[in-house]
Formats: sequence, C-alpha cells, structure tokens
Amino acid sequence: MASAYLDFIRIRFLTMLAYRVNYYSGIAIYAINIGAYYFLWKAIYGTQTELGGFTLAQMTTYVAVSWMARAFYFNNLDREIANEIRDGSVAIQFIRPYSYLFVKLMQGLGEGLFRLLLFMVPGMIIVCLLFPVHLPTDPGVWVLYLVMLVLSFLINTQLNMLAGLFAFFVENNEGMLRMKRVLVDLFSGVIIPISFFPGWLEATMKWLPFQAITYLPSSVFTGRTAGEEAFRVLGLQVVWFLALIIPIAWVWRQARYRLFVQGG
Repeated sequence: MASAYLDFIRIRFLTMLAYRVNYYSGIAIYAINIGAYYFLWKAIYGTQTELGGFTLAQMTTYVAVSWMARAFYFNNLDREIANEIRDGSVAIQFIRPYSYLFVKLMQGLGEGLFRLLLFMVPGMIIVCLLFPVHLPTDPGVWVLYLVMLVLSFLINTQLNMLAGLFAFFVENNEGMLRMKRVLVDLFSGVIIPISFFPGWLEATMKWLPFQAITYLPSSVFTGRTAGEEAFRVLGLQVVWFLALIIPIAWVWRQARYRLFVQGG
C-alpha cells in the first residue's frame, strides 16, 4: 500500500513536468512580484532603518523567501476536491482500499516537489542575483527552515482540504475557495508581515493557523526569530498541524453520511 501512495507522488510530479513551461514563466512572474515589493518597501523605509521589527535588508529577504516558499506550498487541492464532489466522482473513493484524503496529500506533495525543484530553487537563485537578498550562513537555520517549510506545506494543504470538503454541504463553494485563498495570502504574511497589522489583529492572528504557513518560517530564515524562540515557533507549527487533523477527520466522517451529487 505504501508503494501505491508513492506512485501518486510520482504520477503527479510527471504530470506537472509535462506542463513545465507554465512554471518557467511563473518564475518570471514571481520575480516581477518580488521586485515590485522590493521597490515599494524601499520607498516606504526611506531613511528609516527599521519598521515593524524588520530592517530593510531583512524585509528584502523576507519578501523573496516568502514568495518563493509560496511557490512550493501552493496547490489547488481545494478546487480538485470540490470538483470531484460536484461531479460525483468522489463517490467511488468511498469503496476503494485507500484513504482518499491521504491520496490527495500525496498528489499535493508530488506537485510541491516539482515546484520546489523546478520553480522555487531556480527562482530563488534568479532573485538573489537581481536583488540584495541576504541568505543565512548558519547551516542550522537552513535545516530548521526546511523542516518548517514542510510543515507550511502540510498546514496549507490541510486548509485546502477543509475548504474543498465543504462542497459536501453546499451546492457551490467557489466563493468560499476564493475567500480562503485571499485570507491565506493576507493573514499568512505573504502580502504584508503580520507585525505590521494593528495590535488587535496581530494578537488575533496568534490564535489562527495562517501565520504558521509563511510568517513564522520566513521570520526564522531572516534571523528575526532565532535561538529558543525559533524552536518555539516550530513547535507551534506542529501544534497547528496536529490540531487541523481533528476538523478534517470530523468533516470527512460527516461527509460519509451525506453525499449530494450535482450533475449527471
């Protein structure tokens, strides 16, 4: 059974490889986004040396690594799950001898590995050549960040699964999927670091899983969070990963007793 799950990773990786030109163009798009944010933040800082706890050098690195990390953990599993529920093809998954959600996780991992190797890594190299990105010199920071990056993928995938599974209970959850994507990009810290939010909103974000996707790993990578604090935020990611298993299992269990199929 384990080898079958590995096949799902391989098949999704090869499928993405067939359309790799799309991702090569994506590198250019992400580089343009990073460049736009770099010049924007440079103008905002002006003569100031620090804003929101970030120096300009840290902010430049934060923007670059946050967008490139998004290239790795981003996937469309929410829309895939919702579409399979709406067209009824999910019904067959209930009788197959494997976990539907775990299959989706493996497919997302296959896509993530493709994005990591052919999107994130080459994209980061190009961005480092174009902009003053300061990479950490401590190997321990790199190892810790890679572990946190995997957890970012897992947490984002869990949120996607939850959003997709709600198609069992509504006739059309397209609006929910769009809202979820906006919330993740905004509240995870990709668009603006959470430390720039108003005090009440920043405090609220500490009780939500979004910061564990981008803000916390990128803060560790830039050196803004170091030492014991870095391991504390790693533990926070683990807590959110484990906590999100509960609502996913509950929604999937409820879905087994209610399947409303639209279409033929």
